[in-house]
Parts: sequence; structure tokens; C-alpha cells
Amino acid sequence: MTWDNGSGPLAVLELLAQEAPAARIDGLLHEAHRAGADEAELAQLAKAVELARSVQAAAVRGRTREAALAALVDTAHDLTSPYDLDSLLRVIARRARRLLSFDTAYVSLRRADGTSYVRTAEGETTALTSGLELGTGQGLGRLAQERRAPMWSADYLDDDSFPHGPAIDAMVRAEGLRAVIAVPLRHGDSILGALYGADRKVRHFTPDEIGVLLSLADLAALGIQQAGLLERTRDEVTELERFGSATNTALTRVRHLWDCHARLIRLVLDGARLSTVARAAADALDGVLQVRDPGGRPLTGAEAAETLDEEAEEAVTRAALLAHTGGVPVPLPGDVWVAPVTAGAENLGVLVLRASAPLTDEDVRLLELAAQSVAALLLIQRGTAAAEGPVHDELLQDLLDRPHRSDLHLRERSRRLGMDLDVPHVVVVARPEGGELGKAVAWAGSYAYRCGGLKGVRRGCVVLLLPGSDASAVAREVSAKLSPLLGHPVSTGAAGPAERASAVAGVYEEAARCLDALTALGGVGGTASLRELGFLGLLLSADHDVDAFVASTIGPVVEYDATRLTDLVRTLEAYYASGASPTHAAEALHVHPNTVSRRLERIAELLGEGWQKPERALEIQMALRLRKARAVLARRAADVTDLPGHHT
Repeated sequence: MTWDNGSGPLAVLELLAQEAPAARIDGLLHEAHRAGADEAELAQLAKAVELARSVQAAAVRGRTREAALAALVDTAHDLTSPYDLDSLLRVIARRARRLLSFDTAYVSLRRADGTSYVRTAEGETTALTSGLELGTGQGLGRLAQERRAPMWSADYLDDDSFPHGPAIDAMVRAEGLRAVIAVPLRHGDSILGALYGADRKVRHFTPDEIGVLLSLADLAALGIQQAGLLERTRDEVTELERFGSATNTALTRVRHLWDCHARLIRLVLDGARLSTVARAAADALDGVLQVRDPGGRPLTGAEAAETLDEEAEEAVTRAALLAHTGGVPVPLPGDVWVAPVTAGAENLGVLVLRASAPLTDEDVRLLELAAQSVAALLLIQRGTAAAEGPVHDELLQDLLDRPHRSDLHLRERSRRLGMDLDVPHVVVVARPEGGELGKAVAWAGSYAYRCGGLKGVRRGCVVLLLPGSDASAVAREVSAKLSPLLGHPVSTGAAGPAERASAVAGVYEEAARCLDALTALGGVGGTASLRELGFLGLLLSADHDVDAFVASTIGPVVEYDATRLTDLVRTLEAYYASGASPTHAAEALHVHPNTVSRRLERIAELLGEGWQKPERALEIQMALRLRKARAVLARRAADVTDLPGHHT
């Protein structure tokens, strides 16, 4: 192409329209250089080429997301079909391999004693076979299951950032694997196993790829639970058929369960609306059914709540916690049932059923299957968001574990999840004192959802990142809402606000230190923030904000002096220096004792009641000394600056 003045940007557009490769578009710059284009023309063309690259990159990301979404939807459809466990796991591994172009993919299942074994593998493998014992093991899979989060390595055997196990290393070496990623198969508080993908070349996994595999793992865990229920039902049908007419009634009920579930699955596969699936489930269970989101808001079936009074609503809220903690439907008086809607470790909401008659065992099982069908449909409906990146818990984990990642990257991920990390957020670390961590986590998921925040679990405590600027007020609200639900006191430490993504980790550490200090001071069941801890909070703070401490402690007195030209600060200093004696303070200030008394009355008005109590008095004296020290240091710095020959 011959360079022509002004034709460069148009040529870029032409190549974009032709979907030409990036190399051809970049070549325009070389042609312009060779043709002698001036600097202005080259700058204009370079800008056009840069924009074209952005357009091409966005198009590639869009196609990738569309492909991932289509594959996830296909997977959701596959997993809602009535597979036995082994067939299901082969589908999972095959789909993972195809979805992310792995050389091999495999699934491990976890036994009750904590050991794991490979249940199925896809791809050309020799050492990696079904039945391979992983033991309690080391490596990425063990870490992924312990941390309930994805773990990956671009080059497994050369990566010493995690503990290695000889048996697993030998298998990786025998297979010639380099890059490995493991994501946990989570169901509520339980870990079922792990889903792995591996390549025989070095590979750096992108956030989108990790997010897609997480979504697939959550769908897989949902399918595994469903396969178990269906297998039990199938076995019961077989057993009942052996006994013939003597058990006709029971056989009819189990077949009804099977038929109803098949009908719900067909609706999910046909892309029915959530309200349609909920109505079908309600008809099968002969009741009124409501689907609620994690925050307790109705998604369908508002009429189901019309018969519930305020007391019943509170009971439903408590039952939702129990349902998510135990992973099973919870009955309430009046033939009301609350069933958890869960995918992986994620709380998607609950089903609230008002039945017209007591439920049989088969009805309860159908309610569980209905909840799983609703979970699959919700995952399909939000598939685009699922394909774009890791879910909320993984974002909080990255904010805490990888604070040095770019704010831009973390802000983009938070934006996809509907959060704005550029507004102030506080961190609350809550520790249930009567155990019940599972219930607390379930409640925290709903609460964070309602508030537009994030929740996680660290060191046996619930961690909440919530919008707000008053850490103390947010912590008190968390404690006030959570303690009655658990029936035990909840100790909370809080800090913040953080006003950028990279500051969250530091604020979390301050909140954790506040909780530790609260415990050390015997304040179990209370609330502590840097502000509430006073001068101790100053010592615990990462930035040691002396000015903020002074302002919060004696700020009103300092401001009064500045605006009224009074001498209250100096009076306070003399008062404490004389052992809290107004008479001796008056002598030191060379004023009448009545003058000191009037000044102390004014100070009491400014600082409020209790300013002379020992704990408060200690903080005031520390603030006075810090302010005086800062003033002395500032004067010395000014004197040095004024010395002859000093250069800034």
C-alpha cells in the first residue's frame, strides 16, 4: 500500500473492516516511515493503530466470553441430565479440557478421612489414571481444598511457592506436565474434591480463565449432589419394584418424584423463566413457593410471603442460616419449609415453601432437587457474569493476599461484580464466641450481598468489606444483627476507611489487630476500632496518624483557642502537670484560681462528660504531649531551614 497523506487512519479502518490480522495493521506504521511521513502524520497514524489494537482486543475478549458462556450453558444443560456419578465426572473433565484447551483434565474426590484419589481423567495420560491415590497429599490440589479457592502454577515442578509431595511430583514429571491449575469442588461448607487442568507447556492463567473454571467447578459440585440424590431414588425404585404390589403406594410416590424432577429439568433445559420453574415446583409439592435471593428479597412468588407474619419471617431468616449451614431443607411450624439454593460454596438464596399438607420424605427430596434445578437456572441466567471473572469471595481473597496488584486491575474486577472500590469501604473482622462459624458465614454472605460488599473467612473469623466511612458504626451494626441470630456474643474489630483497592489489605490487618487488642483487654463480645481504642489504637494503626488522634481527643479545645484567642490548652497542661489541682495550676499560670475553674468548666463543655475519668484523662494527656512534641519538632525544622547555607 502506497502511503498517501491523510489516508493512514482510513487505511486502518479498512483493515479493521476486513478483520485483517494485527500484523497488517502494525505494518502501516512501517510503510509510513519508509514513505517519509512527517511527525504529525506519524503521531496521527500511531494513535489510529493503537485504537485499532484496542478494538481488536475487545473483539477477541468478546468472542472468548461468548464461547465460554456458551460452553458453560452447555455444561449446565449436561449436568442437569440424569447421569450416574462416573458418567457425570467424565462430562466434567471433558468439558473442562475442551473449554480451556488443556492437554489433560481430571477430577479428584475427597474421602471422609481427608484422603483423595483421582476418579476420572481426560486426555492422553499414562501415570494419571482413575484410582490414582493422592493421599492427604501436598501440592496445589490440597491447597485449593484447604483454602477453598483456586490455586495455580505456570510451571509446577520449578515452583517452590507451595509445598510439594513426592508422589504428586512423580506423576507430574511422568506426564510431562508444566502448568497446573486446581479449583475446589465446593458444596456449602463441604469440599467434595478438586477439578484440575494441566498443560505440557508453561502457561500463565488469566483471571477470565480462572473464573470460567470456577464457574464450571461450581456447576460440577451441583451436579455431583444431584447425581447422588438421583442415584438414591433410582435404587429405591429398583428395590420397590422387587416387592411388587405390596409397596405400590411407595413405588408410586418415588416414581412421582422422578417424573416431577424430570419435568423441572426439561424446563431448565428449555430456557424457562425462573417464575415458571418455581410454579412447576410449587404444583409438584402442592403448595406455594417463593425463591429469595441471598439478601432475603423475593425473586418469584411474592404471594408466598403474604401468609407469613413478622414472627414467621424472623423464623424464616433463622431457618435460612440453618439450611445453608447444614445443606438440607429446614422445617418450620405450619408446614413451612426453607431449602438452600447453593452452587459450590456460594449462597444463591433459598426456597420458601408453604405446603398444603405435611411433606413426605419423597417430597423433601423433591424440594432439594427443585432447589438444585433453581441453582442451575440461576447460574445459567447469570452466565455472562460468571464467565467474566472470579466470584466475590475470590476477589476479597485477592484484595487481602495480593495488595500490590494494580488498582486498575482490581477496580475492573470489582466493577464487573457491581462494586465501586473507589468509594470508602471499611473492614470488619467478626468472631462468634460460641462457635457457630458456619452460621455466621451464611449470614455474612447475605449481609454482604444486601450491603454491596464482600465476605470471606480468615483465621476462624468472618471478614466483611463493606461500603462506609465509620468503621465503629458498621462494626456495631454487624454485632447487633449477628449476635441475636447466633444466640452468642460476637467480638468485632474494625478499621478503615480504605479508599482504594490496594489499601484493603492494610485496613484488614488493622481490624484484626483491633480484635486481638479487644481480646487481650478482656473485652470479649465487644466492638473495637482504632478510634474506640484511643491511644492504643494509635499504636496499632499502620500509619500512626498522630494528627487524627490529637484532633479526635482534644480537637474542640484546640479549635476554641484558635478562634477565641483563649488559653484552654495551656490550662489543661498546667492542670495535669499539677496533679489535677486547680489551685496549683493557677499558681503555675499566674492567674486567680477562679479563672482556672471557669476555664475547666468550658473544657468540660467542649470535651463532654467523663473527660476526667482515668482512661479518658490518660488519652488527653497523651494528646497534649504529642501536640507539644510536634510543635517543638516543627520549630526545629524551621530553624534548620533558616540556617545560612542550607539548601532545600
